[in-house]
Amino acid sequence: MGQDVKTNVIKRNGEEVLFDLSKIVNAVRAANCEVDKIHQMNEFQIVAVAEKIADQIDEFTHAVNVEDIQDMVERGIMEMRGYEVAQKYVRYRYKRELKRKSNTTDNGILSLIENINEEVTQENSNKNPVINSTQRDYMAGEVSKDLSKRVLLPTEIVNAHEEGIIHFHDSDYFAQKEHNCDLINLDDMLQNGTVISETLIEKPHSFFTACNVTTQIVAQVASNQYGGQSFTLAHLAPFVDISRKKLRKGVIEERKECGESLDDAIISRITERRLRDEVKSGIQTIQYQLITLMTCNGQAPFVTIFMYLDEVGEGQLRDDLALIIEEVLVQRMQGVKNEKGVWITPAFPKLIYVLDEDNVREGSKYWHLTQLAAECTAKRMVPDYISAKIMKELKKGEVYPCMGCRSFLTVEDSQKNADGSHKFYGRFNQGVVTINLVDVACSSEGDMDRFWEILDERLELCHRGLRCRHERLLGTVSDVAPILWQYGALARLKKGEVIDKLLYDGYSTISLGYAGLYEMCMRMLGKSHTDPEARPFALAVMQRLNDKCMEWKAAEHISYSVYGTPMESTTYKFAKCLQKRFGVIEGVTDKNYITNSYHVHVSEEIDAFKKLKFEADFQKLSPGGAISYIEVPNMQNNIPAVLSVMQFIYDNIMYAELNTKSDYCECCGYDGEILIKEDEAGKLVWECPSCRNQNQDKMFVARRTCGYIGTQFWNQGRTQEIKDRVLHL
Repeated sequence: MGQDVKTNVIKRNGEEVLFDLSKIVNAVRAANCEVDKIHQMNEFQIVAVAEKIADQIDEFTHAVNVEDIQDMVERGIMEMRGYEVAQKYVRYRYKRELKRKSNTTDNGILSLIENINEEVTQENSNKNPVINSTQRDYMAGEVSKDLSKRVLLPTEIVNAHEEGIIHFHDSDYFAQKEHNCDLINLDDMLQNGTVISETLIEKPHSFFTACNVTTQIVAQVASNQYGGQSFTLAHLAPFVDISRKKLRKGVIEERKECGESLDDAIISRITERRLRDEVKSGIQTIQYQLITLMTCNGQAPFVTIFMYLDEVGEGQLRDDLALIIEEVLVQRMQGVKNEKGVWITPAFPKLIYVLDEDNVREGSKYWHLTQLAAECTAKRMVPDYISAKIMKELKKGEVYPCMGCRSFLTVEDSQKNADGSHKFYGRFNQGVVTINLVDVACSSEGDMDRFWEILDERLELCHRGLRCRHERLLGTVSDVAPILWQYGALARLKKGEVIDKLLYDGYSTISLGYAGLYEMCMRMLGKSHTDPEARPFALAVMQRLNDKCMEWKAAEHISYSVYGTPMESTTYKFAKCLQKRFGVIEGVTDKNYITNSYHVHVSEEIDAFKKLKFEADFQKLSPGGAISYIEVPNMQNNIPAVLSVMQFIYDNIMYAELNTKSDYCECCGYDGEILIKEDEAGKLVWECPSCRNQNQDKMFVARRTCGYIGTQFWNQGRTQEIKDRVLHL
């Protein structure tokens, strides 16, 4: 029956292939030929070993690593009393392992070039793994991973990472002294000038020029770090009036030359009309350049645009900011054209709209912007929403953007601007290490005392991993990324100066990530953390994470912070490791994914408002970053419902988003929801419900997976998670 096995095998180069019974038979035969005839196994025994392994593999709910199969082969031969054959087989494996270890990166790089390493090529749903620039980044990443594993990281961290006990994020950038996320100080760079590629860029003399410079800054920043970055439209708003005055002067000169009336009302109307055209062109420049620029990472910049009216003073400046926000929403709602000329949903820039008293209720001054935001969300999945009301309660009265999709700076009294206000722009995140809470629960076998002991041990392991990240950045010279450290994006250090002072006392954060709170509760208590009996335990675990961060921070003056890990590819890796270590446990390890951070499980039936209200308490305990979502159907014909959700967000939770669908099939023109099906080999594939097209190159699918929109498809674990999602509205 072995040839009917549908479970995939993961080869060492990351490629997933169908199980092939003949390969086991051939391997055992080869070892069998190496021993004296008196000790050889007969053909019946060899086939029996292979078929027994096939039966075992067929019961697996996940892809099996080739190393696991080889372990099964050894045991199978021993059970047949083929001790000498087993000995030959073990020696053969050992020799092959030595040969592989002589150069650990060759196969990984070659499999990338051939585009067969599914684990790596589906790691990032916004990177096209086929194009040269992406492959160069992945190839460099393989070398960095190899160096990190063999030279730069302690063995205990490497082993824990490979076993899925923790996840040491972004080891493909660890060899270089790069950091994670940024909050760009665009105000400093635009107002005081900057330098890009050794070229002095002075303060722009128009809004359009400011937009153009902004896109260049974003691209440069993205090429010198590996995470998300954010900037605020408030820093562009002052340039609207600069253009207004420039345009007005031009209108007056033109009318004088033509002998036209210099009536102030006429001049103002013409000026404002031309100003709107310039604002439209400027925002168009930002939108199109940011999605067409290719950074050295082989992708468009992971950038977030922040829209907060009260970030500037009342009057003309705030009205100008409102004008910019309106144009951003209008253009984003339209979308961008793909190569076929079809309007689609771009992945970036991500948009965040702040809900406040001046825009959240009907009749408020900027209510029209909130209505526009609701229409945009219904059609294009963005913007996401921050409640100024709740954020002020949690962040010492402050409202500010995250650094990318969800990573938030902490409010630090040690970090102030010249005017005494808290400093946020120009700060950054050093990196992330994530604890697998499900593994803690499974390792404790349900024993509560043992759980807390193991949790503390694992947290200390994460602490050592985070120290590695911090110490790798120590001694970094500002010259390695002038745009960041010398020319205003993050600081204005001198040439040759090290960045060390920016790594302490709250200037930057460093993140303790966590995953699988739901499955942890299921293993320990047999209940979801939404159950009143399990919720206190879940909150207590979250509090322990925060207590540890505060303990480390007090001792080391490094701003450790608890962070709800996005887990785009890690969700699959953790699930596979858990199944390997503990087998399949119902409700705990029986999926090819584990749950992001504190989120309610994707398959759990719960309405939108209860979900947001429940998760709000967990957001409080994720000060380093978190985002909640609700899954909704097509809402384009029900904008009042979207507005109701937005108003609920304002009153109840700091940061949330609505997940809609935005798909298109190039084969038949279908523009509804493209579905996930299981093919004959048991693999999850995307299929157009209209024409049954399964060619991913002939369809456009946009789904929010980790706080941001993905458009290049996902690994099998994340695909199953998307398939299992239930609607909340």
